[in-house]
Amino acid sequence: MVYPKKKQSTRRKAALLVWGGWNGHTPRECADLFGPWLESKGYRVVVSDTLDVYTNKRRMRNFDLIVPIWTMGEISHPQWKGLREAILNGAHVAGWHGGMCDSFRNNTEYQFMTGGQWVVHPGGVIRYKVKVTNQKDPITRGLKDFWMMSEQYYMHTDPGNEVLATTIFNGKHGNTPWIKGTEMPVIWKRRYGDSRIFYTSLGHVADDFKTPEAIEIVKRGMMWAIGDRVVPEFKSA
Repeated sequence: MVYPKKKQSTRRKAALLVWGGWNGHTPRECADLFGPWLESKGYRVVVSDTLDVYTNKRRMRNFDLIVPIWTMGEISHPQWKGLREAILNGAHVAGWHGGMCDSFRNNTEYQFMTGGQWVVHPGGVIRYKVKVTNQKDPITRGLKDFWMMSEQYYMHTDPGNEVLATTIFNGKHGNTPWIKGTEMPVIWKRRYGDSRIFYTSLGHVADDFKTPEAIEIVKRGMMWAIGDRVVPEFKSA
C-alpha cells in the first residue's frame, strides 16, 4: 500500500516585536529598524506597543519568534503567563541590551528565561572592547574583536548560558576599581524549555547599530533563534 505524502506547510514564519517601556533606549526606532529587515527575509512581522498582546493566546500561538524591546516597567501575571506559555509551546526569543535584560525587574522568572539581568554600566557611554570568544558559532563566525562607544553592561548572568563574546572592565569608570579585570558576557544563547533564547548587551540606542558588528550580531541571533540558516551579511575585515 502506498501512503500519500504529507503536504509541506507553506505557512510563513512570523515574528512579534513588542516595544515600549523607558524611551531612553529608543524602542520604537529599534522596532522600525529590525521589523522591516525581518520582512525583507520573508517573515510575517507583527509590531505591538502593548504587553497585552501576550494575553491573546490565539495570536501568540502563531509566532515563531518574539523580540522584546521593553526596558523596565512591569508585566502583569496574565501578560507573563501568556508570554511564558508561548515560549514553552515553541516560540523563540531574541533581544538586546535593556530591551530584553532590564525588563520587569521584579519578575525573576522572566530573568530566568533571558539568562541575565542588568546591574550597572560604570561611566555611562564609554569606549570599550568586545572580545569574540567563540568564532565557530554561526552567530559570531567571521567576526573579530571590535570596539563600541556605548554602555558597557555589568550583569548578573546565568552560568548555564553559552557565551559567544565578552568584555573586560578596566575599573577606571564610575569609581569602580574593584571590578578591574572582570570579564563579562556580552553575547549568549541558551535554552528555556525547548526554545532557543538569544541575547546581546549591545544596542543602547538605535544609533548603536550603525556599528556593523552590532547590527550583524542581532540579525544573526534572530536567524539562529527562529531556526533558520544563518547567512552572514557582514564579516570583519
